[in-house]
Amino acid sequence: VQLVESGGGSVQPGGSLRLSCATSGFTFSTYAMRWYRQAPGKERELVAGISSGGTSTNYTDSVKGRFTISRDYAKSRVYLQMNSLKPEDTAVYYCYRPRNGVRERDYWGQGTQVTVSS
Repeated sequence: VQLVESGGGSVQPGGSLRLSCATSGFTFSTYAMRWYRQAPGKERELVAGISSGGTSTNYTDSVKGRFTISRDYAKSRVYLQMNSLKPEDTAVYYCYRPRNGVRERDYWGQGTQVTVSS
């Protein structure tokens, strides 16, 4: 299983970025996917999640209305569209695949840095 994030970078407040997570090594359509982030000195937090079928999404309150999670089954990718970025969105963003059942393990990507600063 591999999760490879891309799309991070530096942007001014109010700007936008689109993160991408390329996945391989598992049946993408059967797993929910999530994005987490970790800011310096803070705990890692859940940002957004999407169900295996793509019909259900959830967001942490601080990003509701600004971020959108989506997935592309043909490309086995999950995306995080981030609009109206704020300095407090600065963090390393991680793609995460939870496990399906007790015999499996979960997986993390290596992370991609997002910096929002003027």
